[in-house]
Amino acid sequence: MSPEGTAAQFFDGQTAARHHVLVALSDDRQALIINGDSLTEPLRWRLMDLRALSDTSDKARLTVTRHAASDDEMPRDIARLVILDPDLIAWLQKTRPSLFKAEVHPGSVRKLATYAVGAVAAAGLMLFVILPALAGTLARVIPVEREVAFGKTVTRQMERALARARVPDIRCTDPRGQAALQKMLTRLTESQEMKYDINLMVFDHPMINAFAAPGGQVVLVRGLLDKATHPDEVAGVLAHELAHVENRDTTREALRAAGSAGLLTMVLGDFTGGAAIAIVGEHMISASYTRDAEAKADSFALEMLAAAGVSAAGFAGFFDRIAELEGFALPAYLASHPVTQDRAAQAHDFAGGQQGTTPILTDPEWADLKGICDTEGDPDDT
Repeated sequence: MSPEGTAAQFFDGQTAARHHVLVALSDDRQALIINGDSLTEPLRWRLMDLRALSDTSDKARLTVTRHAASDDEMPRDIARLVILDPDLIAWLQKTRPSLFKAEVHPGSVRKLATYAVGAVAAAGLMLFVILPALAGTLARVIPVEREVAFGKTVTRQMERALARARVPDIRCTDPRGQAALQKMLTRLTESQEMKYDINLMVFDHPMINAFAAPGGQVVLVRGLLDKATHPDEVAGVLAHELAHVENRDTTREALRAAGSAGLLTMVLGDFTGGAAIAIVGEHMISASYTRDAEAKADSFALEMLAAAGVSAAGFAGFFDRIAELEGFALPAYLASHPVTQDRAAQAHDFAGGQQGTTPILTDPEWADLKGICDTEGDPDDT
């Protein structure tokens, strides 16, 4: 670089004018002197204040500004200098370690931390307060026909989630088993004023579970039938799930599971959104209701059993028996419907006060229900 300097371009940041200038090192080699006919006076930029800008892809030039106090998050001078001399560029890159230092305005880290905490708090408020409240409100006001359409879509997603690599259709359709299942449902509901037309089905899967989807869709899983030893046990579980349906617990849980996407789905009636429906389907398989919802469902189920003349002893005994499996592999139904000693005792006490009950199915009908998934050539249960 000659003593007079090397050609460069200077932008003052206040106008769009480009100033053609000469840049030279100061005598003490601690600053760049910027001089040009269009400048009112030479400028002195200390080398220690220089900061490179990464807004150019042209390697033949280096655009620099200088560290300076400002109101922006990046404390830099608004003016910039474009250096064209390759020797000066190489010298600056070699000797100025702070040239590419990232500067932030004092207090920026604190601001970012504050914003982050605020964002987390807002997300928590949305997830744990606003969405549940909105879900509860919508669950009460959504038209039943829209809820039914949503529930059928969710049930199909449940079926796909359980089927996995197996054939997509895992619904059990043995005619005699279907007849026994319908008899059980009819006896439980014939004395009740039900809000929904219940669509009851059995999925061919070894999971010990039962669950419900919005709009009256109720699923028993074959593993639960396999584990049960008496039809009254299944009747108790079914009555409990019917309670969740009637209380619209399933709709609230589905809306909470899908979050804002699910809320919009229900409001707009568009049930083609695969992502939201998939989330709901997976969630409903293991839906865990609140303690209050479980208590209300228990009371509803016991009263339903009593009205149908079915003993609640089977309902209580079923929980006693599958609870013994907890030390080995917690059944899915217990995981999603945790049975406390108080709840089990309530069912036993209720059963002790019942008189004149009869089994909900005959022995042959019970055998038919247990075999509802039996078909010729049925694949194994793996």
